[in-house]
Amino acid sequence: MAPWYIAVVMGLVEGLTEFLPVSSTGHLILAGHALDFIGAKADTFEIAIQLGAILAVVVIYFDRFLGLVKPDPARSFSGPRGLWLLFLTSLPALGLGFLAHKAIKAHLFGPKTVALALFVGALLMFVVEARAARLKRPLKRPVDSLDAVTPRLALGIGLFQCLALWPGFSRSGATIMGGMLLGVDRKTAAEYSFLAAVPVMCAAVGYDMLKNWRLFDTADLVFLTIGFAVSFVSGWAAVRGFISLLSRFTLRPFAWYRLALAPLVWIFWPN
Repeated sequence: MAPWYIAVVMGLVEGLTEFLPVSSTGHLILAGHALDFIGAKADTFEIAIQLGAILAVVVIYFDRFLGLVKPDPARSFSGPRGLWLLFLTSLPALGLGFLAHKAIKAHLFGPKTVALALFVGALLMFVVEARAARLKRPLKRPVDSLDAVTPRLALGIGLFQCLALWPGFSRSGATIMGGMLLGVDRKTAAEYSFLAAVPVMCAAVGYDMLKNWRLFDTADLVFLTIGFAVSFVSGWAAVRGFISLLSRFTLRPFAWYRLALAPLVWIFWPN
């Protein structure tokens, strides 16, 4: 496909940005353009290596995922109830994505729309954090554990996740902000965002690979393996680091970063 270092760079970009509220789409666009790695095969490669980032989340939260198939009586987020919560969160985006897939590709995947999504998402982060700062004494105790997530909350977060169908908005950003607006504390909202990403991303990757696997041949396996492995390692580091940061900082630094990234996407989007 291309030199091995391209797989390394793209894997790093995917892993580091997939679960941060900064839009992996915008970063992959810039990286692909800088490396002259564009086209249908490159697009499918970028989707395929998302599996590495997904695996990183599964490893980090292995006990939570294990609890979905081997229920833990001490945890509410486990067994059939945990699966039901993830289903409710995944359903809106999967349904809308299936119905609007062609329209999204045709009308929302361009330099102006992606840059605008980065900008709008940044403004919403400022609004959400300003609201959180005002509510120093909320009317009720915030949801501060995955086991306190209710079906109503799960569905509400799922509705916010639909914003991620707008390329550049950021799936993690949409779900974290949605969770915070619905009364979930910042750290728990991020953790639930990571868990909820797995079924949606697996469905999206599986669908794309089913359609485009013929683009690859056996000579591409090494390239794909490198991208997958780097995406896994960098994704693991990004998730661990992000959770640590959220115990000390707000989302505002990510909002400022998105504001700086938006014009770069607009200017350097490949023609």
